[in-house]
Amino acid sequence: MATTEENVTEIAIDDSAENVTEIVINGSAENVADVAFNRSAENVTYIAINGDEKNFNEIVINGDAHAFLSLVSCSERDFLVRNNGDQLPMPSKVFPLGKKEMAGGEENVTDIVIDSEDHDFRSILSSSKRDFLVRNNDDQVKIESLKGKKLGLYFSASWCGPCRRFTPILVEVYNELSPKGDFEIIFVSGDEDEESFKGYFSKMPWLAIPFSDSETRDRLDELFQVRGIPHFVILDEDGKVVCDNGVEIIREYGIEGYPFTEQKIKDLKDQEEAARTNQSLKTILVSHSRDFVISADGTKVPVSELEGKTVGLYFSLFSYKSSEDFTSELVEVYEKLKAKGEKFEVVLIPLEDDEESFNQGFKSMPWFALPVKDKSCEKLARYFDLSALPTLVIIGPDGKTVHSNVVEEIEEHGILAYPFTPEKFVELAEIEKAKQEAQTLESILVSGDQDFVIGKNGVKVPVSDLVGKNILLYFSAHWCPPCRAFLPKLMDAYHKIKAKDDAFEVIYISSDTDQESFDEFFSGMPWLALPFGDTRKASLSRTFKVNGIPMVVAIGPSGRTVTKEARDLIMLHGADAYPFTDERLKEIEAQFKEMAKGWPEKLKHKLHEEHELVLARRNIFQCDGCDEEGHVWSYYCDECEFDLHPKCALDENPGWVCDGEVCFKA
Repeated sequence: MATTEENVTEIAIDDSAENVTEIVINGSAENVADVAFNRSAENVTYIAINGDEKNFNEIVINGDAHAFLSLVSCSERDFLVRNNGDQLPMPSKVFPLGKKEMAGGEENVTDIVIDSEDHDFRSILSSSKRDFLVRNNDDQVKIESLKGKKLGLYFSASWCGPCRRFTPILVEVYNELSPKGDFEIIFVSGDEDEESFKGYFSKMPWLAIPFSDSETRDRLDELFQVRGIPHFVILDEDGKVVCDNGVEIIREYGIEGYPFTEQKIKDLKDQEEAARTNQSLKTILVSHSRDFVISADGTKVPVSELEGKTVGLYFSLFSYKSSEDFTSELVEVYEKLKAKGEKFEVVLIPLEDDEESFNQGFKSMPWFALPVKDKSCEKLARYFDLSALPTLVIIGPDGKTVHSNVVEEIEEHGILAYPFTPEKFVELAEIEKAKQEAQTLESILVSGDQDFVIGKNGVKVPVSDLVGKNILLYFSAHWCPPCRAFLPKLMDAYHKIKAKDDAFEVIYISSDTDQESFDEFFSGMPWLALPFGDTRKASLSRTFKVNGIPMVVAIGPSGRTVTKEARDLIMLHGADAYPFTDERLKEIEAQFKEMAKGWPEKLKHKLHEEHELVLARRNIFQCDGCDEEGHVWSYYCDECEFDLHPKCALDENPGWVCDGEVCFKA
């Protein structure tokens, strides 16, 4: 991940304050599914990210990779000890569950092995003092009664956020499978105290190892190499491991994955692939228990009535501001198309968990929806590789996917984007190109009677007064740390440019959340602004595709866009980048090449005697000699990521004299 502050927008930590559960980067939520700690809550022993388990055969500390076994052994010891003094030989390699080491390499584990002996499920679930499991009402169930059943061992704990989110999903699957009578789940608790165990177990309809039997729970943890939770191991009727990644399978396939065997999952993947090949509206929207969609008043409408139409599958969350904003635009487009008699429908694919929230949001929508919590919703999100919200997938009259997401096109072109075909987008691209060539300052900044920007104290400045000037549109906000960090650099460049050319101005385009924040931030700026809450901001954001802030767009005297990368140019070159044209950048590049003429390509320096330093282009760096920021040229060691300003590197080399950033042969 880049270390620049603007990349990280949100970090959410679950309420146990132990597990990072979500990181939002550039607007996209990345789930950290499991960060598990050992029972003393001191050491991270296992990490799973987006469902991919990371086994600690290799551990990275401060950038150095270490073999796991090298960290826990030494030259005089190749064993660990138990609390009774017994020595446990160190294995030659650590394997994830489902693998064991053989003379010829690795093979899949199918039998449950303890101390090299096969054991059936009774021996691993019972103890010398207990031959039963418990229900949450304290009833005892004989382990013998589970003979011939498929078993799921659920390693979980109340303190674990991902566990608490997964348990309701597993409960739903269990309740559907329970009537079959051939499947049972056994809870193996990782809780620290009995009160927490009982509170968490009370929500589970299955069996559990008694909390008091910590020896069996620890033994199962070790046997199944549980390094993180939630962890779900599935055993067949003979007590053999069917799969050890049950959490991922349940999340992805739910009850459809039963009996959760490798062959079943392969069959499901093959079915999905076949469905893509033979896709139709029915294969997308119809399930084994439902062949209809619903309208806002609850009417069931057969999917067959939508066949032969262009259908938009609208993935949305009512709680997302971006979904809320786009919904109003989509309603407008939908109603215009219906009024024209176009065969177009929208089906909402709700991602809400709360039925009340769904009902409240859906009642004002003019289109159809899948029922809230319908299993097809998650399946469709997976099928269409959902990666952003909102998303509008377009299905053509023949049932084939026309476009994976037309949200941006509708925001930019509205009804003109219909019918969302590749041919239509080629046509729109030509229109957009012509529009850009005809762009003027007034065409982007004037809307009806909104023909002004404001200066200090709210003084209105007509847009017509700015025509013919070089303009920077500064998209920013008070709440944004990268924006606040960039502001001093922009102000420095502004004053230097303004001193040389009065035909230059900056206009602040605010993403502030309230008038007070806008006023406070704008009060420290020497330029102009759009008024807070001005509707032109949305249009400008669409026109220039503003997906993150701060962003600076340069508009030339003709009113046409010079560059949307002016922020980067100011960061690199400051006021020297003005007027931000390609011609000016070529001049700067020529100056840089001239600057370095005659400099040695490589040199040795006493501050970094390990390797030679190579003259390299480095946009922005921190000099390891004077600890000041550097630009453009550095004497650099790629292996050590070591930078020296040319002046720091050459000042101490015989025959060189440096003046600022420029060094000359003496």
